[in-house]
Amino acid sequence: MATANGAHLFNHYGSNSRFIHFTSRNTTSKLFLTKTSHFRTPKRSFHVNNILTDKIHHPITEQGGESDLSCFAPDAASITSSIKYHAEFTPVFSPERFELPKAFFATAQSVRDSLLINWNATYDVYEKLNMKQAYYLSMEFLQGRALLNAIGNLELTGAFAEALKNLGHNLENVASQEPDAALGNGGLGRLASCFLDSLATLNYPAWGYGLRYKYGLFKQRITKDGQEEVAEDWLEIGSPWEVVRNDVSYPIKFYGKVSTGSDGKRYWIGGEDIKAVAYDVPIPGYKTRTTISLRLWSTQVPSADFNLSAFNAGEHTKACEAQANAEKICYILYPGDESEEGKILRLKQQYTLCSASLQDIISRFERRSGDRIKWEEFPEKVAVQMNDTHPTLCIPELMRILIDLKGLNWNEAWNITQRTVAYTNHTVLPEALEKWSYELMQKLLPRHVEIIEAIDEELVHEIVSKYGSLDLNKLEDKLTTMRILENFDLPSSVAEFFINPEISVDDDTETVEVHDKVEASDKVVTNDEDDTGKKTSVKTEASAEKDIDKKTPVSPEPAVIPLKKVRMANLCVVGGHAVNGVAEIHSEIVKEEVFNDFYELWPEKFQNKTNGVTPRRWIRFCNPPLSAIITKWTGTEDWVLKTEKLAELQKFADNEDLQNEWREAKRSNKIKVVSFLKEKTGYSVVPDAMFDIQVKRIHEYKRQLLNIFGIVYRYKKMKEMTAAERKTNFVPRVCIFGGKAFATYVQAKRIVKFITDVGATINHDPEIGDLLKVVFVPDYNVSVAELLIPASDLSEHISGERISCENFS
Repeated sequence: MATANGAHLFNHYGSNSRFIHFTSRNTTSKLFLTKTSHFRTPKRSFHVNNILTDKIHHPITEQGGESDLSCFAPDAASITSSIKYHAEFTPVFSPERFELPKAFFATAQSVRDSLLINWNATYDVYEKLNMKQAYYLSMEFLQGRALLNAIGNLELTGAFAEALKNLGHNLENVASQEPDAALGNGGLGRLASCFLDSLATLNYPAWGYGLRYKYGLFKQRITKDGQEEVAEDWLEIGSPWEVVRNDVSYPIKFYGKVSTGSDGKRYWIGGEDIKAVAYDVPIPGYKTRTTISLRLWSTQVPSADFNLSAFNAGEHTKACEAQANAEKICYILYPGDESEEGKILRLKQQYTLCSASLQDIISRFERRSGDRIKWEEFPEKVAVQMNDTHPTLCIPELMRILIDLKGLNWNEAWNITQRTVAYTNHTVLPEALEKWSYELMQKLLPRHVEIIEAIDEELVHEIVSKYGSLDLNKLEDKLTTMRILENFDLPSSVAEFFINPEISVDDDTETVEVHDKVEASDKVVTNDEDDTGKKTSVKTEASAEKDIDKKTPVSPEPAVIPLKKVRMANLCVVGGHAVNGVAEIHSEIVKEEVFNDFYELWPEKFQNKTNGVTPRRWIRFCNPPLSAIITKWTGTEDWVLKTEKLAELQKFADNEDLQNEWREAKRSNKIKVVSFLKEKTGYSVVPDAMFDIQVKRIHEYKRQLLNIFGIVYRYKKMKEMTAAERKTNFVPRVCIFGGKAFATYVQAKRIVKFITDVGATINHDPEIGDLLKVVFVPDYNVSVAELLIPASDLSEHISGERISCENFS
C-alpha cells in the first residue's frame, strides 16, 4: 500500500490502480532423458512470458491504454505538496533549511510514493496469477543514480522539475546530490542493471537478487602516487529507495559437519549460523505500471548473539565477534583474496547470495502453490539465471534443499535443478574461469562438496559412456578438460578403463615399465649413464647390488602434489539447461574453444544473447540533445522502446541540417565534460578537440597500457616536429581514461600511475598546448559515464579477449 502522504497521488492514479494489465500463460514441456544418464538436457523451451502477451479487457487498460500513464500522472502542484510533506514529516535533516541534500531526499521519497503504488500492484498480480517468474542472480548491479531514471520512466520529469522550481531548486542540481549505488564495478553489473530495466519495461515477471554492500568496491582517489582507495559512503545517511523487509529473512550456515541420521538421510549440523535480511529496491519500467524488485541481502545475527557477559568483562572485541563475522560478509564487493581469510569471505558472499535467494524463491513457490505443492512443476514457475560463475553454488544448494529438506530423491532433484538454472558466460580467458580450492570449500560447505562430488562422478560416467570407444589418451584428455573436480583421481568405477596390463620398456627413458611375462623383482630402476653417456634404465639386481657401495644415495625430489580445485564454470555448464555468451563472436568462441568438449556433448545447451544497454538511461535521459534530434527526424518517440526505429535515420545520413544538429548536440555535451574535467582534475581542455575515451576497469588484458604507449609515441613524434608541422600533421586530441584497478592488483595500479604521470608531463608542455591532453578521471562510475559517453568522439575497445564489450566491461 502507498504511504499516508501518497493518498493524494493515489487519487491521480484512480481507484483501480492496483489492477494492471497482466496475464500469464504457463508453458508445457516434455523431458527426454537417456536411460544411462541424468545429464541430457531436457528438450524444452525455457522462457518467461511477457505479462502483456495475452490481451484481456481491463479497467486500467481501457482508461489509459497499456503504455499511456498520462491520465494518471500527478501534476506539479500535488508533487510540490508531496515533497514538502516529506521534508517535514519523514525528515533526515534539520527542519530549519531546505538545502540540496534535503531536497534530494524529500524528492526521492515523493517519487517512491508513486513507485509504491505500482510496486505493490505488481507484487499483487504476480501472487494472484502465480505466473512463471525469472530470477536474475548477480554479484553486481551497477545501477547508477535512480532519481532521474525513475521519474523519466514514470514520465514525470517535467512535473518534478516544475515542482522543484516552485520550491527554489533546479532538478538537475537536486539529482546531482544522489550518490551512485555502490553495488557493482564492471560490465557484469551494468548488464545486470540494464536487464532489470528492460525486463520491467517489457512487462516480464522478473526479480533481481544481489548483496547489499555497505562500502562498495571502493571510492577511487588519484594522487601523485597513483590510485588510492577509500570506502564508499553511499549508505552513510541511508538510501531513500530501499525498503527493508523485516519479515523476510533466512538462515545461512557455514562450516559444521555432515552426518547420517537414523533415517539414512544426510544432515548438515553445527557450524556458524547467520541470517540474511531482505532490502528491496524498486525498478520501474518505462511507460508501464510494471515495477519489479531488486532484492539485496544484508547479513547479521540476532541480538542474542551479542556476548553481554564478555562485553561487561572488558572483552569488547570478543563480545562483538559474531556480529562482526556476519556483517563483514556484506561490507565490500570483491574483498581482497590474497589471504586465506579473503578467500573464505568471498566464498561466504557467493553462498549467501545463492542460499538466501533460493530459500526466498522456494518459499514463494510453496506459498503460491498452497496445499498443492508439486515439485516437478517448480521449473514451470521458476527460471534462475546465473550471471557469470559467482552464483554457481545455486546448483548444489538447490539440490541440497530439495533432497535434504524437501525429501526428494537424487534423480528428481537433479531433473528439477537442470531444468531451472541457466548460465551466462562473460569471459573466454581460461585463467579467468573461476576455480575454488577443494579443501577450502570442503571446510566451509561440507554438504555441498558431497553433492558436487556426486555430480562429477555422474559426469565422468556420461563422458565414458559417450566416448568410451575413443583412444584411451583422448578419453583421458576429455575427462581432464571436462571434469568439475580438477586434479582428482578417477572414480573407482571407471578407473579400470585406464589400466594397461602390457607396458613396454624404452631404453631412452628413465622409467621402467614391466611386461606381465617378466618378474618385476628381477629388475631395478636406475638413472645411470654408461661410458657413452647413454642412459640405461634397467640393470639386473645382482649388478645393482655391486654398485651400492660405489655410489652415494641421492634422496629423490619430493613430488609436487597439484592443488585440488572445483571448476565453477564446468559445474554451471553441467548443472544448467542453457549456456550463453554475451556477443555473437563471444558465443562462437565459447562453443569452439572454451567449452568445445561440452558443446560436442550437448550442443543444444549453447546459445547467444547479445549484450545491450537500455536506450532509456543511455540515450533518452543522459543525452537530451541527441534524443530530441532523433525524435524530430524519425517523427516519433517510439525509438525509445523499439530501437529498430533508429534505422529510419539512415535515409537522412547525407542531410546537412541533420549533420549540423548532430554536431551541435555533440558539442554541447562536450562543453559539459570540459567543465567536469576542470572541476575533478584541474586540467583545461577545449571542446573542439577530438575526445578519445577509454573507460573500463583497469586490467592488463583491457590494454590501457597499449593505449598510453600509443599516446607516448604520438607525443614523441610531436616533439620531433616544428610547431607548423605539428599543426599540419595532428588534430587536437583529448585522451580520457577512467576506471578502477583492483586494490591488490599491483600491475593495474602501476598502469594508472603511468597514465597520470604521462598526463602530468604532456599537459604541462607549452610546446604541445591543446594539440594533446591526457586526463585520468577519478572514481569512474555510471554517473561519470552518463557525462563522458555522450561526449565521446572515439570510444576505445581494444581489449585482448577478441570481443568488443560495452563501456563498462
